Amino acid sequence: MTAHGQAPHPPEVPGSGPAAAAAQGLILLAHGARDPAWAAPFERVAAAVRAQRPAWRVSLAYLELMTPDLLTAGTVLAAQGCAQVTVLPLFLGVGGHVRRDVPALLAQLQADHPGVHWQLAPPIGEHPRLLQALADIALGVVPPPPG
Repeated sequence: MTAHGQAPHPPEVPGSGPAAAAAQGLILLAHGARDPAWAAPFERVAAAVRAQRPAWRVSLAYLELMTPDLLTAGTVLAAQGCAQVTVLPLFLGVGGHVRRDVPALLAQLQADHPGVHWQLAPPIGEHPRLLQALADIALGVVPPPPG
């Protein structure tokens, strides 16, 4: 008992308590490739997001050929106490993976971890800022006409 007749609070364990239970998770989902060097730009994106949002739990996952896969990354974030996890497909185009495979995997995560709110963001290829950045880069590769 404390001097005020109350039971002392137990020591706080890092990664526990209300703040940890409400942690925001973000999975950056890339396609994957056989060449490990292919992942380097995505790793830089993940590092930049972590640096700018240190309170978030950020994972880089792959749809195929590389690890961790989406189910593994989601399971880890759920175990870390994330109450909400957003999955951002790092895909330029919307094909079968984004239309069918990713939603099916999110449904599996929801079934496996019903206490977590899973959200699928639109793929980055649909974002106007990315489309403009790509156009700017394309315009910059051709030298301007003389004069």
